Amino acid sequence: MAALFAIAAALGYGLSDFEAGVASRRYAPGPVAVMAQILGLCASCIALSFFPGQGPTRAVLAWGALSGLGNAGGTLALYHGLSVGRMSVVATISAVLTAVIPAVVGLGLGEHLSGAAYAGIMIAVPAVGMVSWQPRASRTHSTRAGVLYGVLAGGGFALLFIALDRAGRHAGAWPLLPGQAICLVLLVPFARGALVRPRPEGSTIALVIAAGVLAGGSNLLFLAGVQRGQLSVVAVLTAMYPAATVLMARVVLHERWSRGQAIGLLVAAASVALVTSG
Repeated sequence: MAALFAIAAALGYGLSDFEAGVASRRYAPGPVAVMAQILGLCASCIALSFFPGQGPTRAVLAWGALSGLGNAGGTLALYHGLSVGRMSVVATISAVLTAVIPAVVGLGLGEHLSGAAYAGIMIAVPAVGMVSWQPRASRTHSTRAGVLYGVLAGGGFALLFIALDRAGRHAGAWPLLPGQAICLVLLVPFARGALVRPRPEGSTIALVIAAGVLAGGSNLLFLAGVQRGQLSVVAVLTAMYPAATVLMARVVLHERWSRGQAIGLLVAAASVALVTSG
């Protein structure tokens, strides 16, 4: 069951990134991120009605707040890195670290996996990298900056996953509330440019709404996954979200896949099969 939640979270995150990416092209990344985050916060409030857990203990709220710091830091580093560094480098490093760091932490905390699950995790890391890598990305940006911001983004999103896991199995949806609130507060200053921009078109608003609802739902799905399973498995499966983004770009925007991306998608499918079977 935990693996199913993780796969659903990966689909949700990937679709959310696609919707937000298209909206950002039409408007601006900062305002889009803030508007989506507001919807994510609303989704967290609604989720509390259905998944109250054992209540908002101090530890649960603290881990939730830490997840918000990771989410905001990862988002800001990713967006800034995509603007000043090579996109292929930023996206690949951030995606791989989002998978690797929580998996290592989970195993370090004593999680035990079957041989098939270990094999699935091992091939998942290169799969995520191959899917994220864009060999035709512009070479006018700095590779060094791409590495730096990719590491920061991956570390931030890894912290998000780890903190939600450490909030505990009986926390319900409570960790999401402080996490989303703190993330929103930290992102607001980067949306100040929206004050001088014209109002976005209705289709752009619809994309932002979809992105926010999907991201909020994915946070809840990931939380449900780690509350029922092992962080090392759930984090790796969820970190495959770039595959959904790439698939949507292919279907909707008719973007071409590189050979590495196509192979990466096949390897990712094999990884999911191994992890879930184990």
